[in-house]
Amino acid sequence: MSTLDRSTRRPSADEISEINRAHLIETPLQPADLLFMFGTREDVALRADTAGRLWRQGYFRWSIVSGGVTAGSEQSECTIIKAAMVAAGIPADRILEEHRALNTGENVILSLPIIDAALGLHNVRRVICLGNTWTARRYPMTLHRHWPEVEKMLLTVDSFATSRALWHTDPEFCRRMLHEWDKIEPYKARGFIAEWPAA
Repeated sequence: MSTLDRSTRRPSADEISEINRAHLIETPLQPADLLFMFGTREDVALRADTAGRLWRQGYFRWSIVSGGVTAGSEQSECTIIKAAMVAAGIPADRILEEHRALNTGENVILSLPIIDAALGLHNVRRVICLGNTWTARRYPMTLHRHWPEVEKMLLTVDSFATSRALWHTDPEFCRRMLHEWDKIEPYKARGFIAEWPAA
């Protein structure tokens, strides 16, 4: 589907309902061993401030930030996001770094050896996935494909004035949501992600 098709496509009422039910997953948060911060160029300050709040509330002991250098920047997403997280009050020595990933799959694949070397994968029992609202469950679905043993929680943020339940009423929010939603079934078929949460 082209970008033009996505930008002009209007979801049906049934599709909106299904996206709200199946994609915009919300999970109760519990204290975790690790916060997994997926790379982004969107809402970095909001993500970092959210991570800082979680840190102060005792929701995680370690974090990993994953993201490589993207077009228009000389710094990796990891470098930019980590600096924002430190500014938000998270100790720098509690943030593991992965600087090469260019997509969500690489975020996970390239981060696992770093987590293992620093903490031991067997010592991590719970992970909070933190990312953009529109990407939603694709974060933990990607993590579940490569690290099924760990318990996953999902927290998403965005700076849209429109509430997430009404994403379809905002053209840009709608475009981003449909772009991510349209990836789910093809990515499952290609083995990039695994079903999460369990049906």
